[in-house]
Amino acid sequence: MLTYDEVSAHNTKTDCWVIIHDKVYDVTSFLGEHPGGSAIILKYAGKDATKAFDPIHPGDTLTKYLAKECHLGPVDPALKPKKVKKPKKAKEEQKQAGQEKTAKTEDVVSEFDVEYDEQEGKEAFGERAANTQSKNEESDNYEYDYDDDDELTEEDKARQQNKKNMPNISHIYNLHDFEYVAKHTMEKTAWAYYSSGADDEIALRNNHLAYQRVFFNPKVLIDVRNIDLSVSMLGAKTSVPFYITATALGKLGHPDGEKVLTRAAAHQDVVQMIPTLASCSFDEIMDEADGKQTQWFQLYVNSDRQITKQIVQHAEKRGVKGFFITVDAPQLGRREKDMRSKHIEDLSHVQGDGEGVDRDQGVARAISSFIDAGLQWSDLEWFRSITDQPIVLKGVQSVADALKAIDYGVDGIVLSNHGGRQLDLVKAPIELLAELNPVLRQRGLLGKLEVFIDGGVRRGSDIIKAIALGASGVGIGRPFLYAMSTYGEDGVSKAIQILKDEMVMNMRLLGAPSMAHLNESFVDTSALGRPNVDDRLFTSVYEPLASPPFKSKL
Repeated sequence: MLTYDEVSAHNTKTDCWVIIHDKVYDVTSFLGEHPGGSAIILKYAGKDATKAFDPIHPGDTLTKYLAKECHLGPVDPALKPKKVKKPKKAKEEQKQAGQEKTAKTEDVVSEFDVEYDEQEGKEAFGERAANTQSKNEESDNYEYDYDDDDELTEEDKARQQNKKNMPNISHIYNLHDFEYVAKHTMEKTAWAYYSSGADDEIALRNNHLAYQRVFFNPKVLIDVRNIDLSVSMLGAKTSVPFYITATALGKLGHPDGEKVLTRAAAHQDVVQMIPTLASCSFDEIMDEADGKQTQWFQLYVNSDRQITKQIVQHAEKRGVKGFFITVDAPQLGRREKDMRSKHIEDLSHVQGDGEGVDRDQGVARAISSFIDAGLQWSDLEWFRSITDQPIVLKGVQSVADALKAIDYGVDGIVLSNHGGRQLDLVKAPIELLAELNPVLRQRGLLGKLEVFIDGGVRRGSDIIKAIALGASGVGIGRPFLYAMSTYGEDGVSKAIQILKDEMVMNMRLLGAPSMAHLNESFVDTSALGRPNVDDRLFTSVYEPLASPPFKSKL
């Protein structure tokens, strides 16, 4: 059994070992292949990297992508050095040290470089860290910080305290409440990754605000004693017209990651879309399913078509009932909130064997070499040849492309702008849906394909508006991540139940007994193109709705 001292000696670019879950791996040969660059690995050279590894890697990553000879065996946990608690510094001394640290690290690549090319012309951590280690090793008092725990900031301490004093789940009344609690309890980097949008985040905000410009036309004296929310989507009967859409890196919010969403979806009879960039492996997610629930797969098309074919056919064999090909991400968007938080996203588990991938240009371009930026309409014929399951294009953002999708015979489209995370200043999906449905009716194309929509949904009333305007189903992503990150499976189940309850109430008040009754006559879209007028006097006296209170610290 290896010791920590033995591992700590292998801490350079030419000899790099790391510890993950008390096992030692020689990753020297993998440094040049790592999609996130070598810097983040070198930061943990000779140390325990478990904390950084777990949230963003499926459990089978090391088994699948690291040669057997690089698996060096267990490390003796009994010999793990104890951390020495650092004495508290005076505030002025801390401030000065922070300024010096900033000055020293400006030319060093940040640890948390998510999806952005910030590495050019900068020194890797590992190179400077290795030099520092060499000097420190001359001192008998030097000890490695194996857990890599930096001093907690006041913000970190506040989040930890908030986590201990979270509101009881019974005080959560809507999806905004989950988001409020998540904002004040999640790790800063995880919150930034989940909540960020592209550029000025105008698309992200408008996705939600656009729903507030669609008004209801209720009908009275209708028998609404029984409300039926069930629908059929891609041939599968489901209890509600919404689904858990694909979102990446579930383990940033919960140790079980996407498996939490799978369990809650099964319990509530809701369709789940599995992401390509999940923290859990695809098989781990499928193994968590109850065998009866409907699951779809969101697909980033790999430049290597053989890898894509293997992914699709394996997913179909495991029981996936539809493939949603992402078409709005030939390059990943610039998410500045995420950039400032510096959280690294590692996508090694979807990169194939790594051959032919340009990894010299930083994370964004490494990812671009995995996602096929050359994907075209003509490729859809090839997809038809490798699967018998429905094919849906996820990320359609114009009426023209929606009509083109019909010409190419796909089974459906998702009107989506990637949750406002890709191209900013595009129309909200609900605005696009309001434009598309009349065109389909006029051309006699209603029913030629299923039209889904996602982005900005926070209320059951939003779902009803989308269905009334012709959507087959509505995808919801971030709210379920926030519910999962704060209250786990119970949180996701409650979020789903909140939406169901809101929908039943609104359907009854609207005068629509079932989803089949909904149509354009129930909504007024005349205000969609007009901004809301801000009444300053009203706003100054209006008492906003409250968020759930955190428990007392006493």
